Amino acid sequence: MSNAPTRKHTALPKAQILIEALPWLTRHNGKTVVIKFGGNAMVNEELKAAFAQDVVFLRHAGLNVVVVHGGGPQISAALDRHGIVSEFKAGLRVTTEDAMDVVRMVLAGQVQRELVGLLNQHGPLAVGLTGEDAHTITATKHQPEIDGELVDIGRVGEITAIDTGAIEALLADGRIPVVSSIARSQDDGHVYNVNADTAAAALAAALDAETLMVLTDVEGLYEDWPHSDEVISRLTASQLEKLLPELSSGMVPKMEGCLHAVRNGVTTARVIDGRVQHSILLEIFTDEGIGTMVVADERQGDAE
Repeated sequence: MSNAPTRKHTALPKAQILIEALPWLTRHNGKTVVIKFGGNAMVNEELKAAFAQDVVFLRHAGLNVVVVHGGGPQISAALDRHGIVSEFKAGLRVTTEDAMDVVRMVLAGQVQRELVGLLNQHGPLAVGLTGEDAHTITATKHQPEIDGELVDIGRVGEITAIDTGAIEALLADGRIPVVSSIARSQDDGHVYNVNADTAAAALAAALDAETLMVLTDVEGLYEDWPHSDEVISRLTASQLEKLLPELSSGMVPKMEGCLHAVRNGVTTARVIDGRVQHSILLEIFTDEGIGTMVVADERQGDAE
């Protein structure tokens, strides 16, 4: 009998944490969340395992979860092995025909398979697909403008259409779709490499998701980097748009994706630190929230 009070004492904080999650569980039940998996969380074994646990937790908590991934570090390593030089222009990987074969193999055959395997340690949940499957993502050739000139960067695509049919069928069946950011061309039959941040945002908008979450290797969007490491916890679409020209090249596609999402019906878009274990659960189920949250502009007459 003597250890009963101790047991009570250790159990109470756990109960309080669960109860704190209650309003968030109620709010998110039945809603769709699109998570862009990337950065350190993709290469560190402990973070990968924690990510898989978080995604499965969300699914069992009644959310519809869609995972979108790229694979920058894995692609660079595979190109090195094949003797293909990695070149970047305007922050995007120049993707030759030879490089595209490697990109496709790495994303669909390695990164996606590993992620599906991690999720399926918890049950028959994850199903992998690429943007090519069932016309999920269609693209056209993307030519960025550098110093006023259009530049050819090879098989890099700009999204022109999203078909959510296959993803919605999987969600209706209780599965977790894991989508590789490759697209089929609308006009020349080629396959294109699509930025995974952009793909996640486009899917979130097309699925009418409640939340877009982008995992990064920073704590969020900084107030006045590099002079301050104060993170902006919440900002509106217009505020974000003003900041875009000042952002580092790596953050631009992430924040442009957040902007696109909230301007196209997604309630909140969040950039969160993927280096923190269980950052997804902390963001969705606690009052603290971590990272930077982007919301749509207040409409005239809306209450603050």
